[in-house]
Formats: sequence, C-alpha cells, structure tokens
Amino acid sequence: MTSRTIPAAALFAALALALTACGGSSSDDSNSSTAASAPAASDFPSVRGKSMLELKSGLGAGPVLAPTVQQLDRGRNRYGFALFTTARKQISGVPVALYVAPSGSRKVSGPFPARGESLTVAPPYQSETVAKDPDSAKSLYVTHIPFKKPGTYAVMAVAKLDGRLVATDPIAARVLAHDPVPNVGDKAPVIDTPTVKSVNGDVQSIDTRTPPDDMHDVNFADVVGKKPAILVFATPALCQSRVCGPVVDIAEELKNETKGAADFIHMEIYRDNTIKPGCLEGTRPQTECLRPQVLAYHLETEPWAFAIDKHGRIAARLEGAYSKAELEDAIKAATGS
Repeated sequence: MTSRTIPAAALFAALALALTACGGSSSDDSNSSTAASAPAASDFPSVRGKSMLELKSGLGAGPVLAPTVQQLDRGRNRYGFALFTTARKQISGVPVALYVAPSGSRKVSGPFPARGESLTVAPPYQSETVAKDPDSAKSLYVTHIPFKKPGTYAVMAVAKLDGRLVATDPIAARVLAHDPVPNVGDKAPVIDTPTVKSVNGDVQSIDTRTPPDDMHDVNFADVVGKKPAILVFATPALCQSRVCGPVVDIAEELKNETKGAADFIHMEIYRDNTIKPGCLEGTRPQTECLRPQVLAYHLETEPWAFAIDKHGRIAARLEGAYSKAELEDAIKAATGS
C-alpha cells in the first residue's frame, strides 16, 4: 500500500496461492473450527550452543514459511503464519515451532510452539466471496515471540512431518523502533466510517463482500468513547492476502453471537472499491489509492481488526488472518467480559 508494503503484498499473494486447502500433513481431511493445542517445546530441538544455521543443518529440508504479519514491535508479539510445500499446497495440522535470532548473531531463541487456528465459520455466515474462492484461506498457525529490541531478525520454523523434524529456510522479520499503527493502550484515532444511511442504501459502494455484511449501521465517530467497538479493516473481494473474506465472515458471525456487546464496523480499504494502476506498485500516491480511514490508522497491510473499549482506547489489535477464538478474546478485552 506504500512502497514498504509491496514485499508484504507479494508475500501475502504467495500465501494465498498456498492456502488452497487445509488438513493434516498437507491433506484435505481436517477442517475443525476449534483451535488445536500447541505442541510441547520439548518436542523440538534445543538451541543450546547452536546457531540457527547449525540448528537447520541437523534437520531435513522443510516447507516454506509464510507469515501473515509484518508489524512487529519490541516485546511480546503475536506471530501468525502458514506453511506450504514448494508445490503451493498448505500444510496444517502438524506440530510446528518457531526459532528466532537477531541478524548476524549466533544467539537463537526458541522453540516457540505454535497452535493451529481455523478460519472457518458456521454455514449461515460464510460469504459467497469465500465459498467461491478456492484460494481463500482456511487456517493458520499462531504463536507469540518476544523481541528484545528493534532490528532485523531471522525466523525459522521447525515442523514434524511424517515422523521426522524438518526446517524451513529462515526469513527476515523487522522489529520497529516506532510503530505508526495504533497499538494496545493508545487512543483510537477517531474516524468517520460510511454507513448504509450515509451512502443512501448503496451498500455495495462501501462493501466488496458478497453478500454485503451487516457491519455498516454505525459511524465509528458516533460511538467511540461511548461503548466498545470492533473496527475491521478488510476488502474481501480485493484482498492481496486472500484472508480478508474469511476474517470478515468471522466478524459477521461474532456480531450476531455477541448480541450488541460491541458495535461491529467493517471498513473497506481502497477508494471506490478499486485498485487503480500503480497502487500496488507504489507509483501512485496513496491518497489516490486508499480510503482516508485506512491512512488515518497508518495501515500498510490488510486485514486488521481493532477492539476498542468504551473509553476509546485500543484493547487489542490483530494483523492479518485471525481465528474466531482470537477475535473473541479481543472482544472480551474491549468489553471486560
């Protein structure tokens, strides 16, 4: 979305190609809506006395690691990712953990076991956008990684496939010294979000989901600081990561299940619901590409979800793909329930 986001967009597009199916050990036979337990750290190699290269050299060649997050800060970070084969087939339902090392350092941290998370919803809440998209994401892995200071880090996944441990090639992660995206504890930027009423009933002009969701009744500026709100930035039909459709479906399901505990607001990403030439390449000004609400939150990837409490402070934020259980936890953080 800016020049910084082009690598992320390309990575998310690669992830979308991978997320064509879900299941155990790269098969299609598992699609549970509940999160799987994370494996034990003792199931993975110890980092004692080993560099990341030495750790990797003792294991078999593994799949490709594709993160669904980019915005990393000093401290404990949620890290969502997928694994897929070189043939672009997703691998899910297998034990996996991450290892992290500062760039140029032999000091490795880990293992950080990851749990599997489903992106599925009950049939009444699955959109046509998702149902008709074979590349729509179905699941992901999630763990939490502590980063001691800003800088560049190498992240490697170790997975157990067919009874043997294999390692991915390390990928880079950049931990920011100054994060422009509003974070937990910050006051949520007050933005006007379009509603069905404000667009005279033309809901398709403010929602690319098919059918449009029910999260366009409330203007965020009218409720922020008065009651909890869930603000979802996503573009189901234009998403470069192919995870926007699933997470909007999840938000739609929880809006109906939580029965008014918070106001749910879905905010589209692109002006006129169109990706104009030069927007993904970074050659067109972002003010001509992105809706002003997206720019106000300094978002450089999509999707995002912010859970905001009744005082107008951010209680939780989720970048990239997230599960129903994760959004439920975010809602609880905002509502105090």
